[in-house]
Amino acid sequence: MKLLFTKANWEVSHLSVEDFVGRVAEAGYDATEIYMPARSESPAAILAAHEAAGLKIVAHIASDGRTPDEHLKSLEERYLRAIETGPLFVNSHSGRDHFSFDDSLRIFEAGQALVARHGVPLCHETHRGRALFSAPATRAFLSALPDLRLTADFSHWVCVHESDLSDQADTLAAALAAASHIHARVGFDEGPQVSDPRNPAHARWLELFTGWWRRVLDLRRSEGREWFTMTPEFGPAPYMPLAGRSPDPVGEAWEINEWMLGYLRRELVTTERG
Repeated sequence: MKLLFTKANWEVSHLSVEDFVGRVAEAGYDATEIYMPARSESPAAILAAHEAAGLKIVAHIASDGRTPDEHLKSLEERYLRAIETGPLFVNSHSGRDHFSFDDSLRIFEAGQALVARHGVPLCHETHRGRALFSAPATRAFLSALPDLRLTADFSHWVCVHESDLSDQADTLAAALAAASHIHARVGFDEGPQVSDPRNPAHARWLELFTGWWRRVLDLRRSEGREWFTMTPEFGPAPYMPLAGRSPDPVGEAWEINEWMLGYLRRELVTTERG
């Protein structure tokens, strides 16, 4: 199974798609993960830039609106626009954490109907503020919709639950089994992003997350998957903490993500080939 490393445009969202794609290719990634609702370029222009650079695309969207029905409408509209870029799949921040279970279920069912009609896979991200904000909430949706596919970003869950999730082992295992994409950011029990994964103070959390990622890869490999995607996704300020009274963040997100890319290749690709 080949690991494909993708780069989000979070910390360089000011760049044009052409400039972003060029920088990603130079850094040695295999694909991008572009947040489509924020892009002014057409899907055709986005696709052309990636084809010229030899990069694949993961299209990132989010459902939006004040009501579940508005989220349903935006999910469809944004999914249809996203698939015009010819992505490997679409990753979505879906629903809201305060919607009822039944309303959120309608959103996920609508997503599955879109995939059935158009054939482009759709993953829903485990993310604070969204329907999959917590481990128990996600477990309930997986029980109702066993084919639901996840983007595993467990940095949110360790923060939401203020724990290493060891007291929810069965629920975590269900999420790992449903994970089709990974956001490789390391959180901790008091926040969704450690200040720097290279800091020895965060070694326990880096090791914990790496173990979860290995388990996901082992599961997908056992299914005969040809490829799997991972996005190093440490974010800029204000996600990145500020240094004391300074307006500057404690670290530079692009540089930390480059380190994480190298770390994942050392820890996971070497294992993959071994």
